[in-house]
Amino acid sequence: MEMQKGKGGAAGGGGGKLLVSTLLDAKDELEERLERCVGIVTSLTNGLSERETNDALNAHICKGTTQHEEICLGLFTLVLTEPAQAQKCYRDLALVSRDGMSIVLNKINHILMEKYLKLQDTCRTQIAGGDVTAKNIWLAESVLEILTEQREWVLKSSLLIAMAVYTYLRLIVDHHGTAQLQALRQKEVDFCISLLRERFMDCFMIGRDLVRLLQNVARIPEFEQLWKDIIHNPQVLSTQFTGGQGRGIARTLQTLNSIIHSFFQPLFWVSRGLLNATLLFLVKGVLQLLQSRTSRKFLACRLTPDMETKLLFMTSRRQYLSTPDSQSLRCDLIRYICGVVHPSNEVLSSDILPRWAIIGWLLTTCTSNVAASNAKLALFYDWLFFNPEKDSIMNIEPAILVMHHSMKPHPAITATLLDFMCRIIPNFYPPLEAHVRQGVFNSLTHIVEKRVLAHLAPLFDNPKLDKELRAMLREKFPEFCSSPSPPIEVKVEEPVSMEMDNHMSEKDDGCYDNAEAAFSDDEEDLSSKGKKREFRFHPIKETIVEEPVDITPFLDQLDESLKDKVLQLQKGSDTEAQCEVMQEIVDQVLEEDFDSEQLSVLASCLQELFKAHFRGEVLPEEITEESLEESVGKPLYLIFRNLCQMQEDNSGFSLLLDLLSELYQKQPKIGYHLLYYLKASKAAAGKMNLYESFAQATQLGDLHTCLMMDMKACQEDDVRLLCYLTPSIYTEFPDETLRSGELLNMIVAVIDSFQLQELVCHVMMGNLVMFRKDSVLNILTRLSLS
Repeated sequence: MEMQKGKGGAAGGGGGKLLVSTLLDAKDELEERLERCVGIVTSLTNGLSERETNDALNAHICKGTTQHEEICLGLFTLVLTEPAQAQKCYRDLALVSRDGMSIVLNKINHILMEKYLKLQDTCRTQIAGGDVTAKNIWLAESVLEILTEQREWVLKSSLLIAMAVYTYLRLIVDHHGTAQLQALRQKEVDFCISLLRERFMDCFMIGRDLVRLLQNVARIPEFEQLWKDIIHNPQVLSTQFTGGQGRGIARTLQTLNSIIHSFFQPLFWVSRGLLNATLLFLVKGVLQLLQSRTSRKFLACRLTPDMETKLLFMTSRRQYLSTPDSQSLRCDLIRYICGVVHPSNEVLSSDILPRWAIIGWLLTTCTSNVAASNAKLALFYDWLFFNPEKDSIMNIEPAILVMHHSMKPHPAITATLLDFMCRIIPNFYPPLEAHVRQGVFNSLTHIVEKRVLAHLAPLFDNPKLDKELRAMLREKFPEFCSSPSPPIEVKVEEPVSMEMDNHMSEKDDGCYDNAEAAFSDDEEDLSSKGKKREFRFHPIKETIVEEPVDITPFLDQLDESLKDKVLQLQKGSDTEAQCEVMQEIVDQVLEEDFDSEQLSVLASCLQELFKAHFRGEVLPEEITEESLEESVGKPLYLIFRNLCQMQEDNSGFSLLLDLLSELYQKQPKIGYHLLYYLKASKAAAGKMNLYESFAQATQLGDLHTCLMMDMKACQEDDVRLLCYLTPSIYTEFPDETLRSGELLNMIVAVIDSFQLQELVCHVMMGNLVMFRKDSVLNILTRLSLS
């Protein structure tokens, strides 16, 4: 299948632009540069044969580094903007590139970070769920072919394995009907099954949503057999994935033969495959999987950036949700809203709908029983195995608020959700009923404790519900059906209507906070520093409870001496003791006979052991020399200190950079922690250039991209730290910052008046320059139009 060709002629003819622009847009510097590079390539190769083209390009590249970069970027731009020439240009690029396409990869990262939403449609592609258009099918099939052909490369990255499995498990349910879609579906099944069987523990990182996706495809014969192996013979998948009862499983399994015959019998109200999580209760590993929250990066990957933006402003219905094939997309949207978009109390924003209203509206747009049941399951999925010590109140809050707010305007929605909540307990899978019941009970208890709703009795015993449903609620949840005073319906302001065509000005602002929609972190960093406004239903600030750290799967991959030190680090009772052990670990890494293959495993251990380093505030409340030195005394910062004490030509220098690169893949916050150390520590005085070496050692390989990503992460986590770092960042990296409208936008979007005054003082004293004279107008113009 060929992808539909984009509009526009040859690059040299003025068409095939990279970015979408209007008459009001200032000319983009990046696009201008890439167009110049295209012009150079076109002038060198116009009218030449393939061999003559190759000779001309190589001759130009031999003139110097600048010419090499011009040709590489020109060919890369043609690949993006001219589909008809893409194959030929890519071949030429592969032949002439002399740096392993490092220049091209860096530019791709730059474009993705700063220009993605402005890219032309021919350049901006992402595999979307609920979309069976020719273009999306072509993209899904093409990417699958690449992943299959480059399997050895795929297997080198655990995250890529998990992300690929998550993506294609989700797409399988959309690809049915025509012979072409069936053929693609079979390729996707074979791909997912092979990775799940060969690298099951890498897929384990997906969390409970892996079970949800496997449920949806459990009728496919290959996945049916996979489920049976998960239950009966888990060692086939991984030696680390074992049952929890040992020999006791065998006897119990014999009593379940009759249940197996009903393996795929769906209930009338349950989505297809809902009961296909058969026999999970026996396998400790799978139960742990169900109790593990899915990381936001998996939930977010199924939405395009355009969808994310439009979802916040409720303008996506016509484009994304109007076709029959888009019914399955509702589950992705609901999981994304519950698990990723968490309203912030700190940053005020303009009018946007609360999460519960969007989800309520999505429920009303389901046109089939299957889609409606899948949407309800997506909404309640975090309830089923909810653990207050590990899971977030923000993941379960939308469901209870949808039911509460819908009682008056849409009682049928509340009734169907309450009915689903009751029936899911015994029917998700009967032998797991006790676990599911406890999860739902934990959810309701936590909702009351956190005052999301003061009492549940007005909801559970509301006269608008039919008698049978109220009786079932009293039977299932007697603890929540009685209130200290006679039941009185809670009076709330008129809730937002869930109809798409309502005007924002017509809604009552009293029932929810006009807070900015922000992305939650995997560690749920909820250390708010701004003063909370009082409002009726607001995001709950949680007390973070440390989870027991389990690094057992990694320890077996370390050699004995390093394993012993990591165990000592885990058992360390205080910071000083941990620092001593951490220094011993660094010393061992620097030994000549150290096996660099263990760096990735060591990084996994360190990021698990030091999760607390990346939560809460980094910058001391009162900034003094003593407090700053104390704040950089963390064990993990010893890697930074050793790096500062070494020369760049030392072999150990590159080893420590490789260790930090591995840590960066597993914990991206390490980037802005390094920036903080280089500014705050006396031992790092004058060493800020080490960050550039770090950036080049990461998989990003580019200072600008790495810096923007780290500052963005810092902005989301700690605004005070962002302001503290800003003067140094602009001073030390002027080429990357002074022309960056993105960085400036990051800063002005979140700072308050006091922080703005501090930055102005730095500017007035000459310690901070944020513009060049020749770029200030262009940056401000772009910001005003963005």
